[in-house]
Amino acid sequence: MQRLYAIIWLTWKAAFRFRLIWVISVLLLASVVLLPLIIKHDGTARGFTQILLTYTLSSVTALLGMATLWLACGTLSRDIEECQMQLIAVKPIPRWQIWIGKWLGLVSLNALLLALSGACIYGLLMYRSSHLSPKEQEILKNEVLVARSSLKEPPPDIKPDVDRILESKLKTMSLTPDEIKDLRKQIEQQVLAVHQIVPKDYRREWVFDASRVLKTAKSGRPIYMRIKFYTAQPDIPTTYLCIWRIGSDKSPRIIEFEQRLAGETFHEIPIPADVIGSDGKLVINFINRNPVALLFPIDEGMEILYYEGGFTLNFIRGLLIILFWLALLAAMGLAASSFLSFPVAAFATMSIMILFFSSGIFRSAIEEQTVMGVDHETGKPNYPLIDSIMLPVFKVVFKIMNLAQAFSPVDNLSSGRTISWTDIGIAFGQVVVILGGIFALIGIITFTRRELAAVQTTGG
Repeated sequence: MQRLYAIIWLTWKAAFRFRLIWVISVLLLASVVLLPLIIKHDGTARGFTQILLTYTLSSVTALLGMATLWLACGTLSRDIEECQMQLIAVKPIPRWQIWIGKWLGLVSLNALLLALSGACIYGLLMYRSSHLSPKEQEILKNEVLVARSSLKEPPPDIKPDVDRILESKLKTMSLTPDEIKDLRKQIEQQVLAVHQIVPKDYRREWVFDASRVLKTAKSGRPIYMRIKFYTAQPDIPTTYLCIWRIGSDKSPRIIEFEQRLAGETFHEIPIPADVIGSDGKLVINFINRNPVALLFPIDEGMEILYYEGGFTLNFIRGLLIILFWLALLAAMGLAASSFLSFPVAAFATMSIMILFFSSGIFRSAIEEQTVMGVDHETGKPNYPLIDSIMLPVFKVVFKIMNLAQAFSPVDNLSSGRTISWTDIGIAFGQVVVILGGIFALIGIITFTRRELAAVQTTGG
């Protein structure tokens, strides 16, 4: 451990010799203090958190991410190029410990900078929240500066209906395997539409297993319906009449009320916790009295949010996930600098980082089943051969990206969603152990087998 501590200390000293660390420190200070003061919010709890949490945490993550890659590439590759690593390598310390020591040095440096940035954001958040109106402070307390878990209705099992409809159609049709595949997708969309669309004068019912929410009922805190619906006329600015009946025969009470809500936006509606039945079921009925049908998406159309914990611990857990991302970037940069020069390693890792931010391109290609686009007249892919080669690659890359992007602490914190310790454990396993371990294995093996004398000879 003494040798590791020495490498960690040397990594810290090397990092502060880079001018970048001082530039990043100034930019971090500007992002957590000056940015919220320059950009004015609209006076609402949502607008307040959008500025103070979303913008500042996103800026801190981006700045520390770029600095981590730059330092990780520079601290190892420059030590090799300037012949300082040759002096360390002859000491009685294995090269894998040198590599791990540099990684721990970068992670500990990031932990310090992230903790300072997080403390500034938290302090500024608490201070400025006291200047909001009493009504907005109440919203902030119950809906934003809180850790809330969610309940969703289980997705419907549409496979039996799809199989039945497809079988009946194939009795009267002769189709190729590709045409059968396309027909199945069309039928799946039609069956899903039945579960999502509420026609005029029809009723839609959601049933949630809310037995875990009974603790919230005892604390006296409200629970929230988070809803979002779409209409066939999205361009027409109007509101729609929503008639709600919440509760069942086994509930202490049933409530009924009407609201006019806008489409294509999220709404959070507080409801008392005593509408949950003695069997732990929460039943919500919606009646559509509008002249048009409304569509409630299965994934985000209806959700129940309930209190689970305070904001402070949730904020710390969010910072931990950001630290895991930075640890992955440190491993990536050190792996690249183990066998590449500083400029090449920095360019390569920055490109990978940009690639991770472009996950939407991969998602669209996978959903559309084409990389090169489709012909608008025939609806078929323009280059099926390229698609057959690239789509499997895109799917693998997208799955790897999801290991790191499956957790979004910034979004969760700004919307008052809980980040559980289970999420922390899974994030650590996926981001640090699996992805970071792959880069660490590549970096350690390469660095251990690298001939440092050849670098010195080349440099001379």
